[in-house]
Amino acid sequence: DLVESGGGLVQAGGSLRLSCVASGLPFKDYVMGWFRQAPGKEREGISSINSDDDATVYADSVKGRFIISRNNAKKTAYLQMDNLGSEGSDVYYCVAAQGTSREVWGQGTLITVSS
Repeated sequence: DLVESGGGLVQAGGSLRLSCVASGLPFKDYVMGWFRQAPGKEREGISSINSDDDATVYADSVKGRFIISRNNAKKTAYLQMDNLGSEGSDVYYCVAAQGTSREVWGQGTLITVSS
């Protein structure tokens, strides 16, 4: 299982840090990623971090503002989000992936950015 936390209401320009705690899987062997979904829109990939070398990937829309990280000892992935403003109200999901056939998704956490 994956459990996200850290969502909530934030003012435009503010920051939030999301956490994703894993249980029941060998966390260190999984690529961790974050997605978000706005109402009525498809789920969008934001960022990922590798299991072996911690290499990271970011969507252009969040580069320079978001930072993904992981702590294998705590079985936790993080998403530091700064200068929030254009995101509106989105649900953020954590995902753990191993290869192309094994994925585990969290239940999502809602972030609302107020102007």
